[in-house]
Amino acid sequence: MANLGVQKENNVKMSKRSSSSSTRWEDLNPDILAFILVRISIEERVGLVSLVCKNWLACVSGPYCWSEINIQDWCQKQDRSIEDVDRVAIKLMKCNRGSFGLLSATKLGNRGFLYAANWGTNLKVLKIPMSEVTDKMVERHTNSLVNLSVLDISFCLNITSKGIAEFGNNCKALIDLRRNWRYAIFKKVDNSEAMAIANTMSGLKKLEMCCGSFTKLGLQAILTNCTGLSQLNIEGCWNVILKADVFDKCVNHEFFYDPLVDAYSDEDDDDEFTTDDEDNDEEFTTDGEDDDEEFTTDHEDDDQEFTDSE
Repeated sequence: MANLGVQKENNVKMSKRSSSSSTRWEDLNPDILAFILVRISIEERVGLVSLVCKNWLACVSGPYCWSEINIQDWCQKQDRSIEDVDRVAIKLMKCNRGSFGLLSATKLGNRGFLYAANWGTNLKVLKIPMSEVTDKMVERHTNSLVNLSVLDISFCLNITSKGIAEFGNNCKALIDLRRNWRYAIFKKVDNSEAMAIANTMSGLKKLEMCCGSFTKLGLQAILTNCTGLSQLNIEGCWNVILKADVFDKCVNHEFFYDPLVDAYSDEDDDDEFTTDDEDNDEEFTTDGEDDDEEFTTDHEDDDQEFTDSE
């Protein structure tokens, strides 16, 4: 009987030790918790997760969950306004507190770009197709994007060769540029963008300029100055007539896509070179609720304006 009593006492002690050493979900280290939470959809991350407990709310309200801000799917599932896209992007950038390395959003406006440029000192990937960002905004604020290596400014009507030159002059780490168009947009031959790329982005390794309006002259300048190019996509650039000398330079690249191919005629081509991020099966909707309420993860004043330091 004595031995039985001692055994029971030992079992109780072991049980207490086991329960005290185990970690509850709400007590997980924020880094570990964020590593798990980033694998669920953004909608659930900022909505349902924040309701679990205070620690989880603090995690999704802080920088741990937002090293990458990718709202491309949400922007494209519905016809979002520029104001809505800016509002959501800024809220998530505030949560991150300036340590995000990727920002991907369709139809970003000048206000959203201002926040990204001033807060995104660690920004390496910027994908803003169809944005309303202007040359003037690019000229004023790209000097802070010194770590930018991947840039997608496809279908950005307000960014011209001047804006491209500013990116090239200020973003010396840039190695991947996507500047695609729809062929219906162009009315005349224009080599200015190709020349801006050739003159300011000599370090490029990957370049997409589908349906560009440049000619053989612009292409030759790029091939001459951007000697490190390994991937070149100029599908749909019907103004480019490849003669033997230029064609030989092009086919020497690891990946080369012929200008006489229609960039948007084959679904497979779009999958290989696309301006959007990978499709996400989960819908990013607001269920009729106001965007401010959906994306608010703390109780700070959302209407606080970001003032330009100029």
